[in-house]
Amino acid sequence: QVQLVESGGGLVQAGGSLRLSCAASGRTFSSYAMGWFRQAPGKEREIVAVISWSGGSTYYADSVKGRFTISRDNAKNAVFLQMNSLKPEDTAVYYCAAAPAVRGGTPKQLYEYDYWGQGTQVTVSS
Repeated sequence: QVQLVESGGGLVQAGGSLRLSCAASGRTFSSYAMGWFRQAPGKEREIVAVISWSGGSTYYADSVKGRFTISRDNAKNAVFLQMNSLKPEDTAVYYCAAAPAVRGGTPKQLYEYDYWGQGTQVTVSS
């Protein structure tokens, strides 16, 4: 069992930055690939970024590539999402999620993730 708690969301002006954190419980954090997803009002939940269990592989959605950076600290059971050059279209609830590493690399489908946090709101004003 893994419990995930996100933090770091808030209101920021376009062009600004935020750093999201996700704290995980349990001793097997390093056995999971970690993903960040987001869901805007009236839209489906979508992938933002993924990092493999070791941190050696990452994946970014085209919409955030070059602006967002995912990282993890297995010693601290935490994963982060540094968001720069934020745009109004980045406004959404952001979720972190955990997928068993046995599924390989950087899983990109929602159904591959077994555990989800409660989400943190990010609002970017124009």
